[in-house]
Amino acid sequence: MAVAAGRPTGRPEPENPLTAGLERLPVAPTTLVIFGATGDLARRKLLPALYNLAHEGALPERFYLVGVSRKEKEHDDFRAECEEAIRRFSRRKPDDSVLASLLDNVKYVPGTFDDEAVYSELGTVLDEFEQQAGEPLNRAFYLSTAPSFFPVIVERLGASKLARDDPPGHREVRLIIEKPFGTTLEEARELNRRVLAIFDETQIYRIDHYLGKETVQNMMAFRFANGMFEPLWNRNYIDSVQITAAEDIGIGSRADYYDSSGALRDLIQNHMLQLLCHVAMEPPVNFTAEEVRNEKVKVLQAIPEPTVETIPKLAVRAQYGHGHVGGEDVPGYMQEEGVPEGSVTETYAALRLEVDNWRWAGVPFYLRTGKRLARKITEIAVTLKPVPHLAFSQQGSLGVQPNQLVLALQPNEGVSLRLGAKIPGTRMIIRPVNMEFLYGTAFLSQSPEAYERLITDAMRGDATLFTRNDEVEAQWRVCDPIVKAWAPSDTQSAVPIASYDAGSQGPEEADGLLREGDSWRAI
Repeated sequence: MAVAAGRPTGRPEPENPLTAGLERLPVAPTTLVIFGATGDLARRKLLPALYNLAHEGALPERFYLVGVSRKEKEHDDFRAECEEAIRRFSRRKPDDSVLASLLDNVKYVPGTFDDEAVYSELGTVLDEFEQQAGEPLNRAFYLSTAPSFFPVIVERLGASKLARDDPPGHREVRLIIEKPFGTTLEEARELNRRVLAIFDETQIYRIDHYLGKETVQNMMAFRFANGMFEPLWNRNYIDSVQITAAEDIGIGSRADYYDSSGALRDLIQNHMLQLLCHVAMEPPVNFTAEEVRNEKVKVLQAIPEPTVETIPKLAVRAQYGHGHVGGEDVPGYMQEEGVPEGSVTETYAALRLEVDNWRWAGVPFYLRTGKRLARKITEIAVTLKPVPHLAFSQQGSLGVQPNQLVLALQPNEGVSLRLGAKIPGTRMIIRPVNMEFLYGTAFLSQSPEAYERLITDAMRGDATLFTRNDEVEAQWRVCDPIVKAWAPSDTQSAVPIASYDAGSQGPEEADGLLREGDSWRAI
């Protein structure tokens, strides 16, 4: 019998519901408008991402870019700044012809974001590009600004009639919003209300750049494309899940932003809860945006809301003090330039959460993030339950440790599985060994930046890797009570804040979140 692709000929390939909806939609001719186009995010991430997409032929044939910012400058000045940013921050050395072709279709609109004249001029530029293209162009408005400008820009886009397809059926209009989406649950709800008054939910793409990372996307592939993992992925076999996002750097020049935010709001409320959702979600019916996001919302809804009584047992915060990182003497948080005296902003936060549903009941999810820790690493460690009986002699052994699956997001993307193996020799001595898969060596290619995937998905109309309004509010439902408990008020002082040395593993108080027998992975 002839065999093709491992299956007898003449037998149809069964449709896999998990891959339904994965077909890549084409990217229609588009004009991308970046509000805050001279800012740090645009220079370091967005403009280099657009170049790399152009280099790979992933942008539509007719693609146009408009920068909007408060600084007065001419089109040519802005193009020169774009070129400088791309040459400096692109992950690959720019090709002169590709770069020149991209910059040929770039224009700039100066002015403040609340000025009606800016939107009138923007409308004129958008019309000029459509005349140049000879057809209607989809429009994507990217808000790369301070969060306080989000509602201002959205309402001005609505008032200028740029937020809708007019006349209907000619083009699609999309809004891409950076984090943070509010700083409290109340703010998030109010921002959702104001944005949804102008745009439909189907037009809105709330960015969480962690979701654009290859390892985050590959998590679903590991879970749902490999039959060996899914039967074990529940409370019967998994003992705990530990998610770490550690940095060895301090706050740098971001004191104004960071001191008003802190570690909980900066990373846990968005990035780390999204990682938790990817670990804990049920298999979606198919991988369409709505089905995937439905399953993530269910996970968030299953996390019990923290209360005044439970918060001291499930949340710890701390600030870094003076210490040593990479052999360098570094100051503590209170000595950083721009940090106000007496600040109680946390630079480290750790949580112990539970997902109270059938699959995960009783399994602790440990989340921690911090500045000025021992090294930079972001990873998810899934620890399986230990074997119930060990028949091997422990004499001379390093001890049998539970199997552990570790998904590394940075700095080296990959996956490792810890197993117990016999040391060569005449005695039965067991030691842990790792089976590893690294992107760089497995595929011999450089992973694209997260923003490259997210920008193309937004232009394509694929919202799978973007957060929905109910997702954002569900994330805030988990974090908002902790934010309030940690903040000083008129009637009570702030909860005391722990400390840790820069370059260390974090505060000792974080150990109090762990169950007996559990331990934090070394950073």
